[in-house]
Amino acid sequence: MKMWSGRFRQPLDPTFEQWQRSFDFDCRLLECELEASAAHARALTHAGVLSTQELESVLRGLEQIGEQAADSAEFLDDPEAEDVHHFVEKKLVGLIGDAGFKLHSGRSRNEQIATDLRLYVRVGCDEICEALSTLISMFIDRAEQAGQAPMPAYTHMQRAEPVLVAHWLLAYVEMFFRDRDRLADCRKRANLCPLGSAAVAGSTLPLNRELMAGELGFDSPTANSIDATSDRDFVLEFVNALSLLALHLSRWAEEMLIFSSQEYGFLHLPEAYSTGSSAMPQKMNGDLLELTRAKAGRVIGDATALMISTKGLPLAYNKDLQETQEPLFHASETVLSVLPLVAGWMSAVEFNFERMQKAAATGHMNAFAAATYLSRKGVPFRIAHEQVGKAVRLALDKQCELQDLAVEQLREIDTHFSQDFYDFLKLENVLAIHDVPGGTAPARVREALSTARKKLGLVHEEAHAHA
Repeated sequence: MKMWSGRFRQPLDPTFEQWQRSFDFDCRLLECELEASAAHARALTHAGVLSTQELESVLRGLEQIGEQAADSAEFLDDPEAEDVHHFVEKKLVGLIGDAGFKLHSGRSRNEQIATDLRLYVRVGCDEICEALSTLISMFIDRAEQAGQAPMPAYTHMQRAEPVLVAHWLLAYVEMFFRDRDRLADCRKRANLCPLGSAAVAGSTLPLNRELMAGELGFDSPTANSIDATSDRDFVLEFVNALSLLALHLSRWAEEMLIFSSQEYGFLHLPEAYSTGSSAMPQKMNGDLLELTRAKAGRVIGDATALMISTKGLPLAYNKDLQETQEPLFHASETVLSVLPLVAGWMSAVEFNFERMQKAAATGHMNAFAAATYLSRKGVPFRIAHEQVGKAVRLALDKQCELQDLAVEQLREIDTHFSQDFYDFLKLENVLAIHDVPGGTAPARVREALSTARKKLGLVHEEAHAHA
């Protein structure tokens, strides 16, 4: 029996009936639906709609549905179920009889799906934040293991200045901390309970909304029944946060692909996360990196689909909102599948520190340090910049590095050059002069590593306290 068929004289067109079903994908919400239905059942008992005996029967039936679904995937094979709400009602009535029909008293599928999705997003925030914490920890581990190893930093895809490998890896740590913060913030706005909103105007039963919200771990009930049943901001916010995370993962993947090429040779692809070529025996391809980069496009597409699906909807619920579910599920599942693989890749990758150091010591990457040298001698920086540019031009003509120019040649450009210039341009000194918070000076990077580790510890404590 349909949940809505009373006023209809004709059956649905069979093709349309199958086409408009959502159970094939919203079956993912079964656990959320059972949890929310149990809270509603208790509220119905407090409102005098269900007897204590009926409540026990309903709760036992809901629990059995969950157990059967966990035991057998075939249990969810129901071509008649229109959606997860219809499925649960069907199964419940089959288990406990007509008392199962009472469960829908005072509620609507509009509030049910809004509640289920908030529960789903809340779990997604928690699971992805946990996976991000693991990934962040791995990046910090690898940064610590890199020690004082240097590498080139790039701007405009050209070598710019030497930095510590640890400093480079900590840049990704900052990205992922921001992603985690966004998800934690999204969780706060998602953590409101629509139960009691009914279809659009609020329940006609005296349901204790605060009680239902508290039982489900929500901070409070939603404030407006129209908004509660039509709001998908929390879904859009969640998937947009995931699209930023996917974008960061894509940037990471791109850089790792570049640095693993023979032209750079800064790292060796882990064999456990790479594949070969069916035609060229020598090849090893970074498939994990390439798929990570590609999946970012799909997650960003999910965020775009959600925006377009909701941009013109009048209040309150419209069937269009059914189309917001699949992008949500896909984005969440994609990110959850990628994060552990990226952590595994980072654990296995081998950095070629010798190659990175050689690259950091060539290509006139100490030119900014040379300008700093002159400015410390009293030369205005703009003039120092110009003079060092002339020195670089001379070194290019002679096919050598700045430190290979004779002091007499340098003094022809600017009389402030002296013999101490050569010590100033040693790689360890070039790194050390960036001695500001957030800079690549070794002491500052050690501080940043310690700060990141402490921040991660606080994040873990907060997550456990929340759980």
